[in-house]
Amino acid sequence: MGGFSSEMRESRPGPAETGPETARIVDPTREADETIVEAALRPKRLADFPGQPRVREQLDLVLRAARLRGAAPDHILLSGPPGLGKTTLAMIVAAELERPIRVTSGPAIQHAGDLAAILSSLAEHEVLFLDEIHRMSRAAEEMLYLAMEDFRVDIVVGKGPGATAIPLELPPFTVVGATTRDGLLPAPLRDRFGFTGRLDFYDPADLARILRRSAGLLGVDADDAAITEIAGRSRGTPRIANRLLRRVRDWAQVHGDGRVDAAAARAALDLFDVDPLGLDRLDRAVLDALCRKYDGGPVGITTLAVAVGEEPDTVETVAEPYLVRQGFLERTPRGRMARPAAWTHLGLTPPVGVSGQVMLPLEGPPGGRFAP
Repeated sequence: MGGFSSEMRESRPGPAETGPETARIVDPTREADETIVEAALRPKRLADFPGQPRVREQLDLVLRAARLRGAAPDHILLSGPPGLGKTTLAMIVAAELERPIRVTSGPAIQHAGDLAAILSSLAEHEVLFLDEIHRMSRAAEEMLYLAMEDFRVDIVVGKGPGATAIPLELPPFTVVGATTRDGLLPAPLRDRFGFTGRLDFYDPADLARILRRSAGLLGVDADDAAITEIAGRSRGTPRIANRLLRRVRDWAQVHGDGRVDAAAARAALDLFDVDPLGLDRLDRAVLDALCRKYDGGPVGITTLAVAVGEEPDTVETVAEPYLVRQGFLERTPRGRMARPAAWTHLGLTPPVGVSGQVMLPLEGPPGGRFAP
């Protein structure tokens, strides 16, 4: 994969990227010092990409057809939670097409002129990767519509009544957009993508394959029991799995002979407060406050955040998604409520009537519709 260039600019972090939660070992967002490590562990070809079989098969068809035609493939949108492989797939697209790739991000493009400078320098059939594409400015989005559909941009020269738009023809290229929140993409932009791939969380078997490959690349001697232990605590996310593998490796080197077995994996992950279901300190604090302090809820997100000493945005965007997905917590119009699994995980007995369902009265008030 030649011709790699970068148009990276420093961007402002979102709500889930600020504060003390950046140190969470199970945070799926990328830390600054992980970029080089991730690049070394990424598969280079689609055949080597583990998991996501449906997306992989669909993307393979799109790329093979484009190669047979000798044309640029349709624009590609990859969506899904952080850490599932959207950037890796973008790099694979360029490698499979044997074309250069230009890398930038939505927050770095705040003016139409920024995007125009990038588009006007693209080579024929080059791949333009736009990470966090939903965070582009509106002016840049409108310019991108035209460029993706007609392969041209209008350069405005001058100001006021004397301003003139000069059309600039662009060579055929392919946009690969990645987003964690595809609902924020405006419909006109979303419609310009000919292929949309939705990445889902990985099952433990796929994570185990990823971990075995990563262990080989990192030179970690890990047995199958240790790999299974790490995969089960990785929250279905390859980025978290690789991060946990490196911490387990560190523990084995400091406290053992460097070999990673199940006992070393459990000891290391317990040290970093990652329990067998992948919950960390913040996750358990939310469940503990909800069950012990508020009897399972309902309780408002602001009150719950104060109880665990975090910002409401942090609880809502960092802890809640996994807790809801695992069936520990439920969002209701009245507030957050603990599910029976939360009580069980904390070793508590759910109060009578906690079943996760709304209890309807068998009898109404006197004279009501339920009256005998």
